[in-house]
Amino acid sequence: MVTEKAEMSFLEHLGVLRGHLIRSVIAVLFLTVLAFLNKSFLFDRLLLASKEPDFITYRALCRISEWFNLGDVLCITEQPFILMNVDMSGQFTMHIWVAFISGIITAFPYIIWELWLFIKPALHVNETNYTSGVVFMVSFLFFIGVSFGYFMIAPLSVNFLGTYQVSEMVSNQINLSSFISTVTTITFACGIIFQLPIVVYFLTILGVLTPQTMKYYRAHSIVGALIISAVITPPDLSSQILVTLPLLVLYEISIYISKYVLNRSNSKHEIKS
Repeated sequence: MVTEKAEMSFLEHLGVLRGHLIRSVIAVLFLTVLAFLNKSFLFDRLLLASKEPDFITYRALCRISEWFNLGDVLCITEQPFILMNVDMSGQFTMHIWVAFISGIITAFPYIIWELWLFIKPALHVNETNYTSGVVFMVSFLFFIGVSFGYFMIAPLSVNFLGTYQVSEMVSNQINLSSFISTVTTITFACGIIFQLPIVVYFLTILGVLTPQTMKYYRAHSIVGALIISAVITPPDLSSQILVTLPLLVLYEISIYISKYVLNRSNSKHEIKS
């Protein structure tokens, strides 16, 4: 199989890739339509849920406040802002956009699977062994990141930005597109940045990264995390900080992953020798 794939022309490889891309697009479009048809669940129960004081994250914070005898310090009993739409086609456009993002998120494992099917025939046996379970791990980390962004970072950002006032004479009337873009961008971005351990894993296998290199550039990683968070989050400081923190934690975890890969590789070389 590897020999056959190696003898394929460039145009033949493009033809195979096109097939994988077409199937991925079909999956995304199917799930987009499905999400579009479930408007109430998509908006009322998911995206707009963090606007309500009874959102699961706010209730958890209130319980934590009670457990530590802090009274209602962490309790969020109201969200003193209203959502508004000022464009004629604003709500319809936002409905399509959110459905499309939902289609991409839910189809993500299948997209990775199609990508893996395209790459796998070109790998050697030992490379295939190293990458076994990659589809599961990539999908698992992606949904962990999406969940973290949705349940932790997004609601805290909504609460802080939606309730912050420079003066009591100024009320917050948040545009629907601003609210939706904040929630979706943070949620999707967290799913992407949670792929850092996978990236480090493969770069270590290729010999590009070592634990020593990552430790040496640990201070630089803080600046890099701030830059990345500034690119993938809405232009406000709070969102950037909230995304930077888990990215730094993932960086530290990735150091141990790189160390594990290197130790396993060295052990195999010792056994062979």
